[in-house]
Amino acid sequence: MEARRVSPSAIVLMGVSGSGKSAVGKALATRLGWRFHDADDYHPAANVEKMRSGLALVDSDRWPWLDRLNSLLRHSAAKREPVVLACSALKQRYRERLADRVPATLFVHLRGSFELISARLSDRRHVYMPASLLQSQFDALEAPADALEIDVALPIGDIVDRIAAALSA
Repeated sequence: MEARRVSPSAIVLMGVSGSGKSAVGKALATRLGWRFHDADDYHPAANVEKMRSGLALVDSDRWPWLDRLNSLLRHSAAKREPVVLACSALKQRYRERLADRVPATLFVHLRGSFELISARLSDRRHVYMPASLLQSQFDALEAPADALEIDVALPIGDIVDRIAAALSA
């Protein structure tokens, strides 16, 4: 008997700031006809102010935010409305919290060198995430063992093609 492939109810694009999560997420959601959510839009005001001040978040800052995102993913799965979520999800325990009770969550790690991503950040202005926090994100990053990994040096269209190909494989 052939194993039945399960389609994900959520794709979480993860990686450090500047890895292209939002741009890839919007393009991927458009391609798949899924909803897109950016985790940055769900941070409480206190987290935004802390980051805007150049301070890295600690776990106690992140838990309510991750719980809110998990609720969003569970609600979407229950309604059978698959979503693409752009979220840093730097640590394994964050990914576990995001995917708790969310069937078939696919994590896609958008990875790149510090030099490449730092150069990208110097060309953009984020609403509250200063480039000075990039090193703290690389320091916190726990590379996932079970995620699809894609090099962010590729053009966005190629990244989307690779993710779509992985879904249909």
